Formats: sequence, structure tokens, C-alpha cells
Amino acid sequence: MLIRKVIIAMLNRIRKKAKNKEKQKDVHDFSQLIQIMEKSDDFKKISFGNVQSIKLFYYHSLINTEKLQTNLLPYCQQLNIKNIEELESILPFDDTEITSDLDIIEEKIMAGFIATHLEDDTTKVLLIPAKFKTDRDVAPPEIEFSVIGPKLAFIEDINTNINLIRKQVKLPQLHVKRLQVGKVTKTTIAVMYIDGIASPDNVQTVIQRISDIEYDQIIDSSFIGQMISDNAQSPFPQLMDTERPDRVSSALVEGKVAIVCDGSPHVLTGPTTLVEFFAAYEDYFLTWPIATAFRIIRIFAVMFSVLITPLYVAVLTYHYHIVPGDLLGTLISSRKDIPFPPILEVLILELTIELLREAGARLPTKIGQTIGIVGGIVIGTAAVEAGLTSNVLLILVALAALASFTTPIYRIGNTIRLIRFPFIIFAQMWGLIGVTIGAMFLITHLLRLTSLGRPFTEPLFPPRWKDLKDAFIRLPFDLQGKRPIYTSPKDPNRINLKRTKPKRGKRK
Repeated sequence: MLIRKVIIAMLNRIRKKAKNKEKQKDVHDFSQLIQIMEKSDDFKKISFGNVQSIKLFYYHSLINTEKLQTNLLPYCQQLNIKNIEELESILPFDDTEITSDLDIIEEKIMAGFIATHLEDDTTKVLLIPAKFKTDRDVAPPEIEFSVIGPKLAFIEDINTNINLIRKQVKLPQLHVKRLQVGKVTKTTIAVMYIDGIASPDNVQTVIQRISDIEYDQIIDSSFIGQMISDNAQSPFPQLMDTERPDRVSSALVEGKVAIVCDGSPHVLTGPTTLVEFFAAYEDYFLTWPIATAFRIIRIFAVMFSVLITPLYVAVLTYHYHIVPGDLLGTLISSRKDIPFPPILEVLILELTIELLREAGARLPTKIGQTIGIVGGIVIGTAAVEAGLTSNVLLILVALAALASFTTPIYRIGNTIRLIRFPFIIFAQMWGLIGVTIGAMFLITHLLRLTSLGRPFTEPLFPPRWKDLKDAFIRLPFDLQGKRPIYTSPKDPNRINLKRTKPKRGKRK
């Protein structure tokens, strides 16, 4: 027994010494962190003398000074605080945290928290939220504007964006998983999904890919979209990018996963398909025949935008004999004084349109609109009168540019602008055969694409006819009783048809 007591006493001494050393190490590390931060002029340190001296550490440029003066300083000055837990219990703040982890302390101070500790105990630091908000108010969408429907868009604050989504999806099963990405920026990323609907494989894939990101700065959700895409070399976006909370809410209900990035007014959703990029969310606010007609118009407009100028080059270079006689006379008369072959004529006009687009996008709004309209009219008219291009081609290029703007998602519009040029080159090399080869390359590339491991060309390939009810056409809501198959939802049913059908036949 005596030997046992001696051994226990020795172990207790060793543990006590180790604890004291760890405490001294924590004090030393915390003081080193404060010394690094004090080198910045906007870092402040305040002390109050009570029973124990209270010290506050914060960045003046990151906190709301009104909260500091109104909700914190009076409690530090008037009350005799004995321990840090007592101070936490009396402060009128939510989301306070007591920790000894230096990484958490550094992260919170840099996020607009006030670090507080008692002079005799630096191992416990109370972190008080006092972030200074400079975010703009919620405003109508600027890119995905709709005449009918909600007029709300995301802003640059992640908590506000999550709030906008939760207002439309009022479910406790709507879960949020927060991650931190970026070695320097340490940006907060929120992964949102509905438990019981979203596929666990999709959720785990998104979380794993975001966790594996090794990059120093994440400024916008576009960074995330590029880094977690299945094929980063493809010009096609493989995640849906939207500024509308209603579109994100609808995607979550379908079993998809949403990615919210702090500092970005756009939210990513996935998995997605190519057809979805041609569906405006306003389609769901219109009757199904009208919405279907608009979707078909958009799809044909995109095909026209991509193929019309390559077909012009192919026909005038190799296949002019297939042009009807009346139209051929018009084309010959319009090109009789043009010194360039069709390929150069097309490239000059296409590059001119791209220059006008870039100039209009980079200039202030009102000036950009003026430059786009006046520049297009003046340059186009001058080019025709100078004999640099034909008036027929000018009309075709203008229509192609107009058709490319019918896509409701901005990113797919950029892709359409890009893939037109390879088709033009193929048309110059091999005529209509070249256009066919270009189409085969494009279709092959699309068939190989996936979004979070799901087929990008669904429901055409693999053929899933049940998903066609909301693809090229939009059927009535009572015929959309199943969620999309490609999202692999845990609960595939959206409505109970046995309960809804009898009600439609009732008469009073």
C-alpha cells in the first residue's frame, strides 16, 4: 500500500508539472499572438482594473464600436468580475465562446470578434461577436431578373444568404455544414442540403472536394465551382450558378446540394444537367404551354447562334450550289465588292461584336449601353459602306449575338460565345463536313462530362424519359410527381397522386 501511495503521489506531481508547463506555454503563445497583432495600427488593447484586471483585444476596423461602447464596456467598468464565465453570463451577446485554442482565437479576432481574458488567467479567452457589417441591403436580381415572381437576390454576407434560403425552406431537416477554405483568406463555405431528400453520396462528394482544396485565397463561389468541377478543362459550367434564393430553394427540394460562399452574391447548386442552363426560373410562374414554348425558343436560339456563321462560311466557300437561285443572286450582289474571303469577313465581324460586348460590360452602365448601341450601328454601317463586309452577314452576326443573350444563365452564354469559333475554323477547312465533325466533337465532350459524378447530358443520355417532364418541355405540376432521377434522392416522391386526383373532380 505504501509503495502504491508513493507511486500515485509521484504521478500527481508529474501531471501537475506538465499542466503548469502547458499553461506557461499557452500564456507564451497567446502573448506572441498579441505581439504580432500589435504591429498593426488598427489593433487595440484595453485594460480595466476591478477585482481582477480585464483586458480586451480587437481590431478597430473590424468591429462595431457602438456594440463595444454600449454592450461591453459598461459591464467591464462597473462590475467586479471574478472569472471569465461570470463575465460571459452577464453580457448581452449571443454566440460567445470560451476557448484556449490559439487557432480559434486568431480566426475569431480576424472575423470581427473581441477577445477578452482576465489578467491572472490567460488560458481562457472569451470571444465576443461584434462584427462591423458593411454589406448592402437585399436587392432585386440583376442578371436573372424576372417580371413575375420574387424580387430578391443574394448579397455578399453568408448569414443573410442562408437566412433567405431558410425563409423559403422551413424545415429542421435543412442542414448547414460550415467549412473554412483558403490558407490566407480563410473563407467560410456553407454546404446546405435537406436530410432525407438529398443523396448522402452527393453531400459527401461536395464536402470532401471542398475540404481537399489547397489554395491561399477563395474570394468568390466561382473559385469553388472551378476547383471542385469534375472536368476543370471544359468550357461548360458543371455547377449551376444563381443569384436567386427561390432557384436555390427549388434545387434543394429536388435533392440537390447548395454551396454558399461568404463574400459572394452567387450560390452554386449541383448536380446539374445541360438542359437546366436553358430553363429560366420564371418558367415556373407561367402556364406550362407558354413556358414550354419559351424553352424551345431558347434552345433553337442557341443552336442558331452557334451554327449560323459557320454555315455561312461553309456554304459560300464550298457549297454555294445548294443555295436557291434567288437567294444566291442576293448573296453575290452583297459580296461583289468585298475583298476578303468569307472566313476573314466572319472573323472581323465576330471579333467586333466581342469587342463591343467587352467594352459595354467594363464601362459604367449608362455609358456601356450607349457604346453598345451607337458603336454597333456606326461600326456596322461603316463596315458595309466601306466594302469590308456584306450586309447579309451583318444581319446574321447581329441575330447570332442577339440569340446568344436568350440564355438565362450568364456562364453558359460565355460558353456559347467561345465554341462558335472552332466551328468557324472547321467550316473553313472542310465545309459542311467540318461543321459535322465539330458537332461530333462537341457531343462527345458533352457525353463524357459529369456533374458531381452524375451524367451531364441526362435525360437524353442515359435516356431517362421520366425526367423529360421538366427538360425541353415543362409539364403541369400535377404530372411532376417524382423528383429528378439523376440527383438520386432518398425520397423520390414530390406529391401523392392518389390524394390529389380525386379532389379535382369534386363539385359543390
